[in-house]
Amino acid sequence: MKPRSAKHKGRRFQAAVRDLILARFPQLGDDDVTAVVRSESGADIRLSPRAQQVFPYSVECKNVEHLNIWGALAQAEANTKEGTTTLLVFGRNRMEPYVAVPLADS
Repeated sequence: MKPRSAKHKGRRFQAAVRDLILARFPQLGDDDVTAVVRSESGADIRLSPRAQQVFPYSVECKNVEHLNIWGALAQAEANTKEGTTTLLVFGRNRMEPYVAVPLADS
């Protein structure tokens, strides 16, 4: 896969995760939950302070065929803000996405 295609695939996945959060929490608006631009550091889904109260997670998204789960979890934990729980959303082509959270926080 070309790098440009891979980046587009990642953006689509982030947008799908954002849309799912907005659908599950109708009290939040489009400005409360946004997918970040790839060049920005931190979690892949940006939450407003209001959204963090309703959905207290730092979300990392991975959409790859061969996932290094431990590397992805380390990245997710490094991007987790204080007062939120690490949440890793991962998927691959033609498969249903999954979510990983620390067992203590589930």
